[in-house]
Amino acid sequence: MDAISPGNVAVVTGAAGGIGLAVAKRLAAKGMTICLVDSAPGVIEAAKGIGTGFVVDVSDRAAVEKLATDVRDRFGPVALLMNNAAIHGGADSLSAADIWDRTIAINLMGVLNGVQAFVPAMIAGDKPGIVINTGSKQGITQPPGNTAYNVAKSGVKALTEGLAHSLREQTGDRISAHLLIPGYTFTGMTQRGGATVKPAGAWSAEQVADFMIDRIAAGDFYILCPDNDVTREMNQKRMAWAMGDIIENRPALSRWHPDWQQAFADYMAGE
Repeated sequence: MDAISPGNVAVVTGAAGGIGLAVAKRLAAKGMTICLVDSAPGVIEAAKGIGTGFVVDVSDRAAVEKLATDVRDRFGPVALLMNNAAIHGGADSLSAADIWDRTIAINLMGVLNGVQAFVPAMIAGDKPGIVINTGSKQGITQPPGNTAYNVAKSGVKALTEGLAHSLREQTGDRISAHLLIPGYTFTGMTQRGGATVKPAGAWSAEQVADFMIDRIAAGDFYILCPDNDVTREMNQKRMAWAMGDIIENRPALSRWHPDWQQAFADYMAGE
């Protein structure tokens, strides 16, 4: 947690609202110099009183590389990088290619672009560092209906696991990587039917930000967030069931398969 210290520089993508903005505010309150990044021009206004806003599309590798240079030239070495930018996608396996292209470009390649633009300089330096990539439970349990998003977030999980290993090999414990796995969070991306009031079952973005910072301090790699509907124990059982599809050779996504729905219900009930 030495990376989260007054005067150190933090870069947060997807920071015009939601989890990214909530994290930026928490880090600013700790005295860090914050660079808020988003493709939405509203990030400039959102950054007022918090830090400096940058309008950048994270799917544009050259733009992210230029961002990294600009940040280092203006503010110095980066101590914390949070690759959080994402879109919902809403594509199944047979949806149009352009929806897939955009979802993968932002949700997966945007994370890779951030890692490759910022992390080599963090490794080359001699200061503590933290890299946080925002994944999703959907990238683990694979609920049907939003396959492009699931695929991208599965890739973020694998990418972040590999990054953690590389950082451990190259820097010991000086720079750490973490996978944020939010629960149901009320943000602009997840608002249902244009709702403006947080549903009782959802966490706020601020709750996710606080939980994330606490779990990084505790040394967690997998920052698995509960919410007001789903406990950590329920999350763990759902994830274990998903892995059991492979081990037990069940049908794909058996949790939603008509022949296995009762078995899944019994399993969750502890029967």
